Amino acid sequence: MTKYLSVDQSKLKQLKAYWTAKEIQQQPQSWSETVDSIENNRNELNAFLQPILALKDLRIVFTGAGTSAYVGDAIVPHIRKETGLRAVSISTTDIVGTPHTSLHPNSPTLLVSFGRSGSSPESVAAVELADKMVNQCFHLIVTCNAEGHLAVASKHKANAFTLLMPEQTLDQSFAMTSSFTSMLVAALSVFTPVNNELANIIECTDNILNSGIAEIQSLAENSANRVVFLGAGSLAAIAKEAALKCLELTAGKNMSYFETPLGFRHGPKSLINNETVVFIFPSYQEYTKAYDQDLIAELESDDVAQNVVSIELEKFGLKQPIPDVWAGLPYIVVAQLFSFYQSLKFNLSPDNPCPSGEVNRVVEGVTIHELI
Repeated sequence: MTKYLSVDQSKLKQLKAYWTAKEIQQQPQSWSETVDSIENNRNELNAFLQPILALKDLRIVFTGAGTSAYVGDAIVPHIRKETGLRAVSISTTDIVGTPHTSLHPNSPTLLVSFGRSGSSPESVAAVELADKMVNQCFHLIVTCNAEGHLAVASKHKANAFTLLMPEQTLDQSFAMTSSFTSMLVAALSVFTPVNNELANIIECTDNILNSGIAEIQSLAENSANRVVFLGAGSLAAIAKEAALKCLELTAGKNMSYFETPLGFRHGPKSLINNETVVFIFPSYQEYTKAYDQDLIAELESDDVAQNVVSIELEKFGLKQPIPDVWAGLPYIVVAQLFSFYQSLKFNLSPDNPCPSGEVNRVVEGVTIHELI
């Protein structure tokens, strides 16, 4: 019988955890298929992007709502460093709520929209606002849903191009897992070269999913009721997404928080008690990693937190230092696994931890107001 996360699918369906487990497990394969898909469409993609990227003073705005926004947060530091492009990450919720400060009418703009469904109210409104407010605007839609509003609408726009993720990344679970990581891999593949990082990260993550599950499950099943995720640079966005996954999958029963290792000392560290687990996502930049190690030593010396966990990818087969944004992929898989088992610990259904409907898989109830 097929197993996901070492559990028979029949048992997972009984626990209402099937989709979440399957979608966490499938990620390494989805990343490979994502890159293959982009390479198969590279000529068409380049024909669209190259004239845009050559525009003087081009502004690239990476956007999305919730988890989709964190894709941009994670990749922008890397893209700026590797390409020199004028890239920023602004959530659709900020674009819609504060368009006059988010959009620059006189700057040529490429709006890169990330969306699992591609139909959330803010995602649709952000594209419409950008077209209305920016004199020279272009759109790259990165979505998992061919039937979503963004994908369908872009078919009729000369200023838009849609990149569809592999079909299985349209996560059926409440929480975004493979959709988030696959869109991140897609953006890295589009804007920066993919060298040996992908193969090594796939191997490393497969090892986590094959041999690291028991340790993560044991950690998740302890009595901790507060979880902290810490990372710097691109890894700050991975920490943010990890905190959201923990909050979502436990329906808020386990409070989670994120910060940078340096920022954590400035007040937030006061939340630590003896029922707190602190995860560190270590940087692979030696200078930055020194600050990670300083904080780990301090937390261990304080001896207050229940656990301080620094995730060392070398034990899962990482062969050499890599850019932090790539290290974020196996880091977030560890956080997804931890949150999945926390959800089960609280007797929740990971596929839909909030069945009463206060929070939905695709956000509902948002009124989009007319721009004044």
